[in-house]
Amino acid sequence: MIAVGAALDTDELWRSVDQERTSLADLLEGLSPEEWETPTRCGQWRVRDVAAHLTIAARFSYGQVVREMARARGNWNRMIRDSAVREAALPVDEIVANLRSIVGSRRLAPTTSPHEPLLDLLVHGQDIALALGRTRAMPPAAARDAAERVWTMRFPPRPWPLPKARLVATDIDWTRGAGPEIRGPVGALLLLLTGRPEAAREWAERTGKPWTGVATPR
Repeated sequence: MIAVGAALDTDELWRSVDQERTSLADLLEGLSPEEWETPTRCGQWRVRDVAAHLTIAARFSYGQVVREMARARGNWNRMIRDSAVREAALPVDEIVANLRSIVGSRRLAPTTSPHEPLLDLLVHGQDIALALGRTRAMPPAAARDAAERVWTMRFPPRPWPLPKARLVATDIDWTRGAGPEIRGPVGALLLLLTGRPEAAREWAERTGKPWTGVATPR
């Protein structure tokens, strides 16, 4: 069975993006110097690297993206990593100011739609919050949109394998997949879909929401 529920329209997507940018900037603004250097589960990135990454797509011109790609010798993942690390060298108050400056921006990275910045903010916002031991909410409608985007990704290619399971959201209408059933809040399912099973369990526990089932990659 497939149940997707009502999709967010473009205006709703952008409102969700702006809300996530604003709330994440509020969280970052109160961090100590030590917290900015905290490692996350997002590769080798610290909190400051993840935060800097979230400011880039809406600020870099196409020309800057081309130059960054040339520096990375055409490797998209390397370009994303290297540009984030370079931006992370900025003073932390400038990183926060850059994030606040793009609230209201509708600029997108090449080949992307408004679904991608929302997905990025929701998932990386949890990378930051969980690394710091914080509880960060995920609005169910926004998380459902992001989960559906991950499930249906064709281009750019999805970097995470889909779980061999039937995913059932318990807080909103969304069901995908086949196999052993995994039930939980759609925010936890989103983290599972983006290769973060431990984060999914931790987030569900922190928010006091039921979570059942075990997933294995396809």
